[in-house]
Amino acid sequence: HELLMDANKDIGGEDKGPRPTEALLAAIGGCTGIDVIMILEKMQQPVEDYYMEISGQRNEEQPRFFTDIHVKYVFVGDLDEAKVKRAVELSSTKYCGVMHSLKANITTSVEIIPAKK
Repeated sequence: HELLMDANKDIGGEDKGPRPTEALLAAIGGCTGIDVIMILEKMQQPVEDYYMEISGQRNEEQPRFFTDIHVKYVFVGDLDEAKVKRAVELSSTKYCGVMHSLKANITTSVEIIPAKK
């Protein structure tokens, strides 16, 4: 798979793809969305359709990390509300690796490989 990310034109990008921060929000949506639908299928819940809205607030100053992320789930179907709540809870507290990564104390490292002449 390839994912082209870019910056806005007003800061020198070409606006050819999502910003890295947008991709992060999309990763959260993809991760928890897949979890929730799989859990609801195992619970034999008839999800006819669903969509999600993921939004975030960022720090005003550099570094502009996320200070708040909100995930809104919207489902269509004759669903048991308690089972939907349980599926969302299981995703956010147990299964979604992207959400857990954002809560974790992660050590990051950088390596620079000199360009060959």
